[in-house]
Amino acid sequence: MKLGRLNHIGVVTPSIPESIAHWRDVMGATKIHDPFDLPAQGVKVCFVDTPGANGTEGSQIELIEPLGEDSPIHGFLAKNPLGRQHHVCFEVPDIHAAKAEFEAMGKRVLGEPRIGAHGTLIFFVHPKDMGGMLTEIMETPKDH
Repeated sequence: MKLGRLNHIGVVTPSIPESIAHWRDVMGATKIHDPFDLPAQGVKVCFVDTPGANGTEGSQIELIEPLGEDSPIHGFLAKNPLGRQHHVCFEVPDIHAAKAEFEAMGKRVLGEPRIGAHGTLIFFVHPKDMGGMLTEIMETPKDH
């Protein structure tokens, strides 16, 4: 598996509006996208752009808030009431080839590829197989 571009770091938060204020007022973020619901995943998300080196495109912070008590991240937030980092996401050119490579290495892929917040296919790899870090693998969006 070849490491691709770091697309984003997912951060679970109890309040997207409060987190937006933090990233804008404390961290100086100037490009904050509108929050939107992902009912299929039980979450609301909001992307905060980070600048890249020498004017290149940077990565993003993905703010994630549960859409209710049935949300898969509700338990995570209960254990971390202030919120915290949830996952890292790397891009790959072919999601199905990447899935096959991870499985061939004995890594536990959590479910089948599905559409993620960027509108492209994603899957997650179990943190116990990734140095303790929940890792999202995302097919590079076609507009990149």
